[in-house]
Amino acid sequence: MVLLATQALADNPVPRPPELERDVQFWIRVYSQIDTNSGLLHDEHNLGVVYGTPHFPPNTSPSDRQRIVDEERQRYGAALKRIAAGETPLSPEEQRIKEMWGAEGTPERLQVAVDEIRFQLGQSDRFRAGLVRSGAWETHIEETLANLGLPPELAALPHVESSFNPAAYSKVGAAGLFQFMRSTGRRYMRIDSAVDDRLDPFRSTEAAAQLLAYNYHLLGTWPLALTAYNHGSAGMLRAKEATGTDDIVKIVRGYTSRSFGFASRNFYVSFLAALEIDRNPEKYFGPIQKEPEARFREVELPAYVSISALSRTIKIDGEKLRALNPGLLAPVWAGTQRVPKSYRLRLPLEGNPWTSERLAQRLNPGDMFTGQRGPERYKVQKGDTLVSIAAAYEVPVEALARINKLRTSAHVSPGRVLVLPDVGAPVVAAATPPPSPRAGTVAPPSQGGAVPAAVAQRESAEDAAAADAAKPKRYTVSIEVVSAAQAEAIGPALGPGSDAEQSADPTDYSVAKDDTIRVATDETLGHLADWLGGNPARLRALNNMSARAVVRVGKRLRLEFKSVTREVFEARRKDFHRAIQAGYFAAHRIVGTQVYIARPGDSLWTLTQRGGQLPQWLLQQYNLTVDFADLRAGTQIVMPRVEDVANAGG
Repeated sequence: MVLLATQALADNPVPRPPELERDVQFWIRVYSQIDTNSGLLHDEHNLGVVYGTPHFPPNTSPSDRQRIVDEERQRYGAALKRIAAGETPLSPEEQRIKEMWGAEGTPERLQVAVDEIRFQLGQSDRFRAGLVRSGAWETHIEETLANLGLPPELAALPHVESSFNPAAYSKVGAAGLFQFMRSTGRRYMRIDSAVDDRLDPFRSTEAAAQLLAYNYHLLGTWPLALTAYNHGSAGMLRAKEATGTDDIVKIVRGYTSRSFGFASRNFYVSFLAALEIDRNPEKYFGPIQKEPEARFREVELPAYVSISALSRTIKIDGEKLRALNPGLLAPVWAGTQRVPKSYRLRLPLEGNPWTSERLAQRLNPGDMFTGQRGPERYKVQKGDTLVSIAAAYEVPVEALARINKLRTSAHVSPGRVLVLPDVGAPVVAAATPPPSPRAGTVAPPSQGGAVPAAVAQRESAEDAAAADAAKPKRYTVSIEVVSAAQAEAIGPALGPGSDAEQSADPTDYSVAKDDTIRVATDETLGHLADWLGGNPARLRALNNMSARAVVRVGKRLRLEFKSVTREVFEARRKDFHRAIQAGYFAAHRIVGTQVYIARPGDSLWTLTQRGGQLPQWLLQQYNLTVDFADLRAGTQIVMPRVEDVANAGG
């Protein structure tokens, strides 16, 4: 990885600004003093104002906890109203609240504060458990960060994301030690019907390091890069542009948007609190006995093999094998899926020193397969394309076309039965595809294929759930007021949650205040017109374009909203690009980067060919400040290194 310059290892890469110390101390209290049978009722914006600390008897039901918190919130709200109205005399508790607010507590501010009383569940018991668990993987995390030249402080991130629980699943679909969403995780890891590397603490660590390095490359500071891990890189680029600064204090205190709410404002300070406790665990919890480092050996599988055959040959109990390989999914252990070829299977250190060659010699020839179960067949549904079917079944579109004697661009009619090459279980049946470009408006497309309908449905469902959970809410009590046991099951994150989806796509798909957008790769007038519910001719007239003019990437176009709202247009536009990217990452993953110095004659197209037919959108995502329309010799280009998932180990 060569994304980072020497400033990445500056003396203080993750600063702790004095202006944010009040907020850091709030989260230190949440993490080290208040357990999951308690919580803090506080002001949403001024974390120095904590009204009370409700305590719940063990095994109190969620509804009873909700009732207790609601009653307390109403009581504090009534006190704020009395203070704001200047009523006297004040009770001792009301006087305490007034003094907490100090000079900031004007009548106007206190009236607003009535509706901004928030409940935060305590996390100290979960944080302590995470400190114990962290011993198993902290060495690997530290080595991974060091190998990429990243600050060692980033090793504290799993405390906020999952409390170092590699099996954690969130209600919006994030998974593993680093809580990757499926769509983001597939950029860097294998995620299919047999393997989910998000659940593997070693593979997910390597993926998280790549994502953090990418965020830093885009944003230039670690406070912004860490916030982008939660809020998305596009969101932080918007914040940086809107405020005209990369100062985390000014952004946290002054930036406002629909998606930049409590969670986004507090992600960096909650990380700083976790880092403080991680560095000084005895200060907060007394003696901590961490779990021993996870030790094992790895062997690359020479073929597709069932778990039963592996267990029989290697003579290792299946449960022990399962504990060492958490990225293998339930169908593998049930015997309905085989462990993929080239998967790096973990084995205990003790015992025979297995190698890929030795395993090939010892396995029964009947137990080894060049592919998964097959041939299987699929009946084409309305809206399917070869690309969408290939993506849904985790197979290369070229292989699907070849086995059915078709071109990759061929139309497939509903009802036709296709042979599926070496497939696993289908992910989701195909659905209605995104809008197609209208005739006469097609610009040269980037590599990456057509829009995969099946993947579009799967990813859109996941992201819709994330977006729904991320909508700004006045109170989050219904989610957070739970028992200690339920806290682990409902939400693994110890941090403030999420206001926006985790995403590595830095492109801003929103509409500007003047109703304009900047054209992104793969977009045509036909796409834009379809998303608007209009026609290309009207867009041409609106932008004074001739009939032969081609829409260029980066050009700013004016739009007209008569048939749909801006929100609907933005959602359709974002879904289109998500589907394209999901289709590409169903078959590829990023394994690193390298720097290329542009030569005379280079262009965006020649660079994509040099990078092994990279999609134009992917190359542009890594080089946001490069003007590819005016590419000059000597320009440094960051080239993502990509490998085919089918040829990679787990």
